[in-house]
Amino acid sequence: MIRNAIQRLMYGRYGNDQLNLFLMGLYLLLYLVFIFVRIELLYWVGFALLFITLFRMLSRNIPRRQMENARFMRAAGPLLSWIHLRRTIRRDKEHVYFKCPGCGQQLRVPRGKGKITVTCRGCGASFQEKS
Repeated sequence: MIRNAIQRLMYGRYGNDQLNLFLMGLYLLLYLVFIFVRIELLYWVGFALLFITLFRMLSRNIPRRQMENARFMRAAGPLLSWIHLRRTIRRDKEHVYFKCPGCGQQLRVPRGKGKITVTCRGCGASFQEKS
């Protein structure tokens, strides 16, 4: 019953995306800082972020919200890619990662093969590295 009511409410509305998740995380961070330092401005800025998040989520102007999210992803994309790469490198115990000196592409080689010649698929540069 309640699930149907929420589905009916959200029908034709934008919903959630990466920008909304970022705004909610920023709101939570500001609220936690507010709890400790009691600067009322942080509370009101966080409240405004929460209002913007709800406005975006319930909006029926879907193309506009998609444009906003695309701009956010263009701005935050390099940072998110870097974080994802660092997490992958940390979890992958079977490979060693190198950056190509020619084009900067990340290259992955098996760990424990000794000194090997690595050839970049992007630019064709070859270089020696220890795996």
